[in-house]
Amino acid sequence: MHIAKEISVAKVKKDAEELFRGGFFCSEAVVSSIRTNFELDIPEEVVAMASGFPIGIGRSKCLCGAVSGGVMALGIFFGRTKQKDPKVEKNLEVAKELHDYFKEANGKNALCCRILTKEFDMGAGEHKEQCIWLTGLVAEKVAQIVIREYGLVNTDEAAV
Repeated sequence: MHIAKEISVAKVKKDAEELFRGGFFCSEAVVSSIRTNFELDIPEEVVAMASGFPIGIGRSKCLCGAVSGGVMALGIFFGRTKQKDPKVEKNLEVAKELHDYFKEANGKNALCCRILTKEFDMGAGEHKEQCIWLTGLVAEKVAQIVIREYGLVNTDEAAV
């Protein structure tokens, strides 16, 4: 699989946020931003695979869709396609890292969409700015993990 050697984490985050603003849901925005910014030679249908996760998996308000998209994106890099491939251990490790980071970083100690959005009127769209922020947060963390694990260059740090 082709992977870009230099990535701007800030652009990954910004793109994910803009994709959400433009009409994708959280999970789709994360996967699309990672796919594009890392210049992955994988079909855009991987974005479609993320389409069932928004609003806590099919609007059930369970696991935050941004986190679901983030775990899917990590799977592109660290997941396995063959049974009993020990590569899965790294994928489980980075997925847990994303889980734990998100739970702490969102300030609500939660991964459940219902809890993350409980003070908002979802019908009125009051949650959207928070969800855009959470989408960016996840995309940013996924990019940081992939850059670290693959030894890639974060162009934001290289420019400093």
